Amino acid sequence: MAVRIIGTGSYLPKKVADNRFLSTIVDTDDEWIRQRTGIKERHLSNGKEGTTYMATYAAEAALENAGIGAEELDMIIIATVSADTYVPSTSCSVQGAIGAIRATCFDLNAACSGFLFALNTAYAYIEMGMAKTVLIAGSETLSREVDWSDRSSCILFGDGAGAAVIRQEEGDGGLLASVTGSDGSQGDVLTCKGRGIQNPFHSSKRKKDYIRMDGQAVFRFAVRTVPRCIKQILKKTNTDAEDIKFFVLHQANVRIIEVIAKRLQVDLDKFPMNLDHYGNTSSASIPILLDELNRNHLLERGDKLILSGFGGGLTWGAVLLEW
Repeated sequence: MAVRIIGTGSYLPKKVADNRFLSTIVDTDDEWIRQRTGIKERHLSNGKEGTTYMATYAAEAALENAGIGAEELDMIIIATVSADTYVPSTSCSVQGAIGAIRATCFDLNAACSGFLFALNTAYAYIEMGMAKTVLIAGSETLSREVDWSDRSSCILFGDGAGAAVIRQEEGDGGLLASVTGSDGSQGDVLTCKGRGIQNPFHSSKRKKDYIRMDGQAVFRFAVRTVPRCIKQILKKTNTDAEDIKFFVLHQANVRIIEVIAKRLQVDLDKFPMNLDHYGNTSSASIPILLDELNRNHLLERGDKLILSGFGGGLTWGAVLLEW
């Protein structure tokens, strides 16, 4: 028996903000952003397209791609750092929207590694016999977490959602191995302390309520940790890097991906990228890219993929799967 992805879906807001638009908000320009990040544009919520809205559309697309109905889901797991509400959870709101009446629902927060952690969690539930069919998604409305006066961070992030349906089926392949990790001692490298609070007893519009990042520290962490955990999973499974069709990495910065490819001694062509159009969508970036690969018919049964993410917490992980 194999626990495999049987369908994918994604949703991007209709509003597109290119680098020239950002130059009207902060002191920056298109060339400066592209040279440092590789990002040309990003999608931003219009206010209506919140985390639940986008996750719902991505979920419906994944179900359609999988050829199953929402009533077949045993579980829904949503990875997010930007839920619309604290209660109910995003997963419960998505359940109600799509009619997944049998599903147990919960959210998790592992920042940009969130989709991988959700994938591992789904796998564990299925392996234990506690679920058969699980919907997982990463969905983020980061535009409301960004300080739009901070040019070092506001240029990086975008909104979006990606989803996948996981099911146990006859045969080989599926999710083969996983490596994950966390280091809370470096938590201050990337933070979002909270949201602005206003009530009769307390009011806060602190700068630290928005995303704050030490970009150089994140860069050093990513280019050190991602190659290491990918090498761990290759060694763990006795797999050669040449056997991997694609390395599907968190889409944060083109320079990070280039350095990772170089340190792994793998051709950059094996590292698909879409960050030039979407920016960093945190937990949504890997499933959005995976959905693009799937819908562009670039994945065939038996292809081996490595998914790897890194983010706030700090958290990181890599998954080896056979499509």
